[in-house]
Amino acid sequence: YFILAGFLGYYLIWSVEPALFSPLMSTSNSLSGVVILGGMLMASLPRGSAANVLGCIAITVAAINVFGGFAVSVRMLSMFKAEKR
Repeated sequence: YFILAGFLGYYLIWSVEPALFSPLMSTSNSLSGVVILGGMLMASLPRGSAANVLGCIAITVAAINVFGGFAVSVRMLSMFKAEKR
C-alpha cells in the first residue's frame, strides 16, 4: 500500500493546477507539522533505539519540507507585489 500511495501522491501533485498550489502547500506544511510532533515524541524514546533514530530523521525531513514550503510560498507571493517606482 505504501508504494501505491507514493505513486498516487506523485501523480496527484503533478496534476494540480497552479492556482491551487498555494492551498496545497499550506496543507502540506500542516501535515509536516504533525509529522514533526510525532517525530519529537519518537525522539524522546531511549537514545539509540530504532524509534529514536527514525524520529530524528522524521523531524529533519519534515523541517526541510516546512522550510521549503514557506520559501516557495514567499516567492510566489512576491510575484504578486506591485513594483516600487
